[in-house]
Amino acid sequence: MNQRDVYTNISKIIERDSKSTTYKFALLRGVIDIIQDNSPFITVRDDRVFIPMGLLVEKWILYYYPIFESEEFIPQIHGSSNIAFSSQLTTIIDTYRMKGGFSGFYNDLKNRGIPEDLQQQFLALAKKVADTIKRMPMKYIGRSISNDYYSIFRCHPIRPRNKRSEIGIRELINDFGEFSIPFEYYEAFKVLGSFINGRDSIFVKWAEFSVNASGNRLSVERVMNEVLKSPVTERAIRESKRLYENILASEGSVQCVWTGEQIPGFDVDHLIPFSVWRNNDLWNLLPARASINNKKRDKIPGAKLIDARKELILYYWDLVNQKEPIRFQKELQFSLLGNHSFDNWHNTAIEQLKSSCNYLINTRGFEEWTI
Repeated sequence: MNQRDVYTNISKIIERDSKSTTYKFALLRGVIDIIQDNSPFITVRDDRVFIPMGLLVEKWILYYYPIFESEEFIPQIHGSSNIAFSSQLTTIIDTYRMKGGFSGFYNDLKNRGIPEDLQQQFLALAKKVADTIKRMPMKYIGRSISNDYYSIFRCHPIRPRNKRSEIGIRELINDFGEFSIPFEYYEAFKVLGSFINGRDSIFVKWAEFSVNASGNRLSVERVMNEVLKSPVTERAIRESKRLYENILASEGSVQCVWTGEQIPGFDVDHLIPFSVWRNNDLWNLLPARASINNKKRDKIPGAKLIDARKELILYYWDLVNQKEPIRFQKELQFSLLGNHSFDNWHNTAIEQLKSSCNYLINTRGFEEWTI
């Protein structure tokens, strides 16, 4: 597999693989952090790179500890279920509230060893975390690019050792086996890892510069909130949708853009999802049956689907152009036409739309929407 394919696969994993919990993000973050730390426990054998599972267990505990300790509830899973190891982690957190909190726990784990009266609770947590990692994200990551389970990550258990008098990070490394990833993924994470994890991302560097320039008067978190603000607010989205609904209401009947069926009620769908491309232009708003819109969610329509629905898309674009010509033409020119003249704009706009969608699917790794 060449390196470009690896980068494309990583993008697909981030965008497409299951997002019902934060497990996928924790796994990728943990592996990248271990690689970025250049851990001396990493070994290369044949075409795979082997890493102690205990190092990843430690990372997960350290990631989720402050989230569960927070006074504000921070969801980590959809629905009413709990993270698999929530009860075990909560027990440790409650115990350490009077023992130095998060820092006290970390010092014990890294230096002093877990106190004897907490060793059983900690081992129960570590085993549950390791089991969760193996059964969930390691098993399913890569399903967007392969039908095989454990297509990227492989688990290599070892025979359990005798009970130890001291429990800490070294015991996690020695007693929890290993996992491995293909060498080419290891190389990709070495190069791109800090950007994926955010520590060297443009946003973080920008925020850190501003904090330093302020004499540390500001926090990175506060600056990040401002840097990431979008000019398109929820109010702007509602106003655009209301305008679009008023235009459609004058027609008397509406067809779902994706099925062509007459529908009595409709959702206004972002053709290219707003979560993917923060674009609220009128050309990017189309009527769809609510159930269809719910299935589409953040998927990207493929070129074949756009061609199949071309006439209906152009029908709605012409309709909006008649009702709101100034706004529609300015938005279309900026987003789809570029330097092309607005004369004979239909085919140019459709072809650029397909090009943008193909890029999001094939290069960025977003899931294709097919009906």
